[in-house]
Parts: sequence; structure tokens; C-alpha cells
Amino acid sequence: MNFDEIKFDCRNFRTGIPCVPNKLNNEVCNTCTSYDPVKFRVLIIKLGALGDVIRTTPLLEKFRNEYEGVHFTWVTQSPAILPKDKVDDILAWNETSIFTISNSTFDVAINLDKEAEACILLDKVKAEKKFGFVWKDGHISPATKKAEHKILTGLFDQLSKDNTKSYLEEIFEICDYEFQGEDYDINLNTELSDKWKLHFDKLSKGREVVGLNTGCGPRWNTRLWSESAWCELAEKLIGNGYFPVFLGGQLEHEKNTRMAKSSGCHYPGHFSLEEFISLTNACDVIVTQVSMMMHIATALKKKMVLCNTIFNKHEFELYGRGVIIEPESGCECYYGGTCVRGRACMHDITPEQLSSAVVSLV
Repeated sequence: MNFDEIKFDCRNFRTGIPCVPNKLNNEVCNTCTSYDPVKFRVLIIKLGALGDVIRTTPLLEKFRNEYEGVHFTWVTQSPAILPKDKVDDILAWNETSIFTISNSTFDVAINLDKEAEACILLDKVKAEKKFGFVWKDGHISPATKKAEHKILTGLFDQLSKDNTKSYLEEIFEICDYEFQGEDYDINLNTELSDKWKLHFDKLSKGREVVGLNTGCGPRWNTRLWSESAWCELAEKLIGNGYFPVFLGGQLEHEKNTRMAKSSGCHYPGHFSLEEFISLTNACDVIVTQVSMMMHIATALKKKMVLCNTIFNKHEFELYGRGVIIEPESGCECYYGGTCVRGRACMHDITPEQLSSAVVSLV
């Protein structure tokens, strides 16, 4: 084996260490049966919230279908959420990753974050085509004309309210594509998921498992529903022959513990992100506000009842598997963290409405 016989373009190549085929089967480049040439390199910069990272993953399917031998590099603050079997290089947002990306070359580079650091990074990357947002003259700028509208809707509420395109339609358009139902993707531990399915099978005795996600993060607290409403919903679902389960993270633990005792609804506790995703996958239906859970459930192809108040409902793509419930009283607090009425309109959504929505899906 000579140096000039090394296939540096192989997907399995790992810079200065043996590749997996060499480790497992003693393969070497000049006779390797696992040679997989990379023919097209795509960089995706999506740093932000977990949900935003998840809902950008449909681009993976689009590029895989468009290009043979495509290789993905993704830099993010949420590396654990990305599907390891679909993204070749998942890079955490740090100095090493920034230096590496800034000195690499791609066929396509995409930035869909509006923060200055993400825009500046796309500006510095070498790529034949760039899509999304860059940094020029000290401010955010569109990499191409098609990104202008997304900047405008982010800056002016009246334009955002008038928008009738989903987030996926918008980002596909920015990348010169048409959204055609490409699905979300996510990192799922199937062994953990199977464990939770067995757990619920024993407890539910054949009943449909309905996950009730009671949290929504601290940024927009107007989305929170009352404990009494969650308990009433759980009781209605139990009475209708379902097996409801309270779900949430550490912030919801004490609340969920109280509500489980009050309503008789099952609460398994709070877990790591990996286990939370697996636990969600063991449910049949999810009831949630607009939150990270909405994106996790969508990626797992779950039936979903989505409660929306302060956001533009056209933004959400449910793939025909869910329904959106909004308060009949309307909402005046667009992207608002506090309610102008003094009482959040989320409380105008009733347990009966959500219970009926679950029945309609199942």
C-alpha cells in the first residue's frame, strides 16, 4: 500500500487514524470493497434551539435525492439531536469547528441562523454556492435574493403575521428548492425506545398512550396551561379509555409529580434528552404547546394535538398527522412573553377541546 493509493475522497477516511473498514476487516485503499467516494459536500450552519435544528433536517433528504455521493457537515450547539447515520460530520459550536470550517471548501454552504456569528461564518466559508444569511457592512444580509423575505419577516411583525408559508417552504425556497413533503429526521436510540414501549404496554393494557407535554420553556410563558386544566384533560382521557402520561423536563418535574397524584395520570419522571426522545417515541399521540416537543414528535411521525396562541399557525408543518387548536378568543400577543389582557389566551383552550381532538386523531 503506497501513499499515492490512499483514497482521500472516501466517506470512511478519518484524517490521521484507521477507518472503520480497516479496523473491522483489515481493508486497505487499493483493494477496499467499502470505498464510498464523496462527490458533493454540503455545509449546514444551524446553531439555535433544539427545535429549530430538528425542523431544518428535511434539507438532508432533499440534498440526498438531488446529488449522488453527498457528504454533510453540520455545525450546531445541539449536536446530540442530529441523526448520526445521516450527517457525516456533526460539529459542536466551538473554536476548533469554526477554524476547521473556515478553512474548508464545500459545494454548497447554508446558514439559516440570523445571529451575527453564524452569518459571519458563512461569509468566511469557501463554497461554490451559498444560501441563507451572510454578514455585510456590519449587519445581516441575504446570501441570495430569495433570503430577503425571511429577513424582513423576522424584523417586522406585520409582515410575519401576513406570511402563509411554512418554515419548511421558506427554507427550501431560500435554497432554490420546492418543499415536497420531505420529513424531519432525529437521533433515536431504538433500544431505549423499545424499553419504554414495553413499560407502557404493561401499564396501559392495550390502551392508546397519550403523552401530555406540560412544559414549553421559559422564553414565552404565555404558552403555559394551568395545572387544573392538565389534570382535567388527563381525567377525561382516562375516562375515555386512553392511557395518558405526563411528560416534561426538570423544570416541570415538581408540577408533573403533583398533577400525577391529583389526577391518577402516569408520570415516569424526567430524563436525559436521548431518553426523552425514546420515551416520546413510545407514545401513540402527543398533546403539546408549540415547543421543542412539537418538533420531536413531528420527527418521530407521531399523531399530535398542537396548541397554538402567539405564533403564526402557517409556520408549522404537521404532515397531515396532527391538528392545531387555537383559542376562540384569539390572541393579541404575537411572539409575546407577557399577555396584554392580563390573562393568557392559552387558558381559553378547554380540556374538552383537546380531549375531542385526541379522539379525532385516534
